[in-house]
Amino acid sequence: MPDPTPYPLGFQLAGLPVLVVGGGAVATRRVPPLLAAGAEVTIVAPALTPALRALADAGRVRWHERPFRPSDVDGVWLVHAAVDDAAAAAEVSAAAGARRVFCVRADDRRAATAWTPAVTRHGPVTVAVLGGGDPRRSMAVRDRIAGGLANGTLDPVSRGSGSAGLTPGQGTVTLIGAGPGDPDLITVKGRRLIATATVVVVDHLAPGLLLDELGPNVEVVDASKLPYGPQKAQDEINQILVDRARAGHSVVRLKGGDPYVFGRGGEEVLACAAAGVSVTVIPGVTSAFAVPAAAGIPVTHRGVTHEVVVVSGHLPPGHPKSLVDWPAVARLRGTVCVLMGLKNLEAIAAALVAGGRDPVTPAAVVQDGTTSHQRVVRAPLGEIAAAVRRAGLHAPVVAVIGAVTDLPTAVEHAG
Repeated sequence: MPDPTPYPLGFQLAGLPVLVVGGGAVATRRVPPLLAAGAEVTIVAPALTPALRALADAGRVRWHERPFRPSDVDGVWLVHAAVDDAAAAAEVSAAAGARRVFCVRADDRRAATAWTPAVTRHGPVTVAVLGGGDPRRSMAVRDRIAGGLANGTLDPVSRGSGSAGLTPGQGTVTLIGAGPGDPDLITVKGRRLIATATVVVVDHLAPGLLLDELGPNVEVVDASKLPYGPQKAQDEINQILVDRARAGHSVVRLKGGDPYVFGRGGEEVLACAAAGVSVTVIPGVTSAFAVPAAAGIPVTHRGVTHEVVVVSGHLPPGHPKSLVDWPAVARLRGTVCVLMGLKNLEAIAAALVAGGRDPVTPAAVVQDGTTSHQRVVRAPLGEIAAAVRRAGLHAPVVAVIGAVTDLPTAVEHAG
């Protein structure tokens, strides 16, 4: 006779006591989603994995450092028997059954009164897959659904609906860091929210391939083509974000790197807040660290450097509007990462040498980091500007100055 079909439910566990018996690898996987659901988790086990011990030490779970007792089930709403000892698991499920409490068993699904599905989460949407007791089938189906939700091919909110159904004044703005160049380096949350946008305002540093996934009715505003100077263009961008949100749109401001690392994201957030528009920031992978990493350069390394500083090089040293204390940067012994400094690289290198940095300090400049067009030029600090000119590098680049650029493990390109 075939197994009965499970009856699927979504448990609302916020504030409810849940018991987990066992402190090993299975429990380590089960506890975080229980905590995310707001459950009050108690673990009964003679020992815990380091991850679970950290949760106990932080007060996020209660730990009874001993074997299971049937009375542990008293008053709980759900039990996870996260042990591989069949006899111990049977004792737990028997105690749960006697008290009419659902029990998940890691060792034997047929002896359990509840199963844990393969789960993927996409914002407010939770997809749980039960594959008839075959975990490989469940995970395969789950992964296909998760991929569709992540890339926008399977969309739970009628993506690309244009202006239909808009509610004036109820729109939102989301600033999303798209990462350093490789479109796969955007965060999962960032990619998910792009798929829900009706307007996308993009700058020239954001990976263009991300736009290829948008629906045909999504308005794309290329902020790099606005016909104004730098400040006028920023004012216009701010106004576009506010106007589209006030019209009821879901607006995504897609920015290269991280919105708050020399990305002027703070200005856009302030403009939205001043206009009464709801705004959210999704951090991104900053090129300051990711681009050197893709070139095989760790910005910190044990025994080599204990500090790293990120500096904007869009203004040369000595410029009246520059806020960088270049002599202080020169006195640092660690790693200096310079963004937007290609045009002023020679002046920056000279300022660092004048401030005391040894001209033979190793340096590297990485162009188009993390992409298939990545190029790396290495030279001592006193010669790096000339080496970059000879190589014909173009923006965007990240310059890295410090001993980490000359580590034996450094590679020219990470594929």
